[in-house]
Amino acid sequence: MKQQTTMEDTTLRHDAVDIIDVIRKLRNDLIKDFLDERNMIVYLSQQFRIMELSHVKLEFIKSELKQLLIAPVNTTWYKPVIDDFHRTGSAALTEGNEKLFYKEIEEVLKKYLFS
Repeated sequence: MKQQTTMEDTTLRHDAVDIIDVIRKLRNDLIKDFLDERNMIVYLSQQFRIMELSHVKLEFIKSELKQLLIAPVNTTWYKPVIDDFHRTGSAALTEGNEKLFYKEIEEVLKKYLFS
């Protein structure tokens, strides 16, 4: 009986690693999209009505996004996605969970947009 519990624990840890890998890939793909200045400017104009950004601010944003790209996944931030995965067994993103990815990037953007 004790071996079975260990096996289940290992499976749960394996699943958690898998969902974190999925989150990391999705997050990093989105970050890479924002590292393309054209995409970032389009997003800024649509979401914040900012049509242009100084070269200095743009470079600071890109630098911080690159740091985020190599940072580990914040499991507290993405807890709703992880919980949803454990509940459904699916790594599909709901609209609400998808917003977490954008919101994380918006935290970086806002730091430089309104300063």
